Amino acid sequence: MTEETGSIQTTATPNQAHQLLHHVEFGSGTPVVLMHGYTIDHRLLLPLEPVFAARGGWRRLYVDLPGHGRSPRLTGPVTAEAMAEAVLHFVDKVIGDEPFAAVGISYGGMLARHLIAERGPQVLGTALISPLVKPSGERVLPERRVLGRDEALLDSLDAADRKPFEAFALHQDDAGWSAFHEHVLPGFHAHHREDAAALLKAYVLKQAPESRFGTNEAAHLVVTGRQDHMVGWQDQLELLKHYPRATYAAVDGAGHNAHLDRPDAVHGLLGNWLDTLAAQRR
Repeated sequence: MTEETGSIQTTATPNQAHQLLHHVEFGSGTPVVLMHGYTIDHRLLLPLEPVFAARGGWRRLYVDLPGHGRSPRLTGPVTAEAMAEAVLHFVDKVIGDEPFAAVGISYGGMLARHLIAERGPQVLGTALISPLVKPSGERVLPERRVLGRDEALLDSLDAADRKPFEAFALHQDDAGWSAFHEHVLPGFHAHHREDAAALLKAYVLKQAPESRFGTNEAAHLVVTGRQDHMVGWQDQLELLKHYPRATYAAVDGAGHNAHLDRPDAVHGLLGNWLDTLAAQRR
């Protein structure tokens, strides 16, 4: 598999002139924009690659959000609206007016919904993994749980790695550490701390995307982790009234990074969603 990387020059705007978004690209065909979450980078979603590679016909664009990974910082205020604007201009520059799909995890899930509000019928559908729906303090969350803990492994870790692993991982064992070390920690260590702190003050879009379009009839997928203590699984049920063709799943044994905790289950759901999109395009 060949990897292509690129830093894309977006259209200049008053808030973020000359903004560049780094992305990693695989394959060819119908574009799919994949967006990671807060304080991580595109590597979080790379474990989804086997689902796409098994099918073909999809051009995957794994984006680093502003201030994350290898993408530069925003040049103006760091807000949810500025993040969404940067993604929108990336789509306009790289995809143009071609129909595309979107995959978003956590914060990226909110941005994917914003693309529906902005580009409407151009968006073939979205796959939302552990999507952010409500701001902190308003979420319905399950209690924090850990399903498996290897004390010897934890004691062997550097403190800078152990702290986020213990805070976020549901499975704190060898398999959980391997996935976390490869796909979560690189982005966690690469994001810009000051911008992340600033974003927390304007973290959620002021206007919910669904309030702008009511309902969307495209094929959508909403996957949540039954043990997700970050964004939960109940608030996402409120999205279903806006997406009549959506499939919803709360996966047991999965936390916030559901695709890392239960890859087979999530891969199956994602594959079904892709096959649905492909069938509708024939």
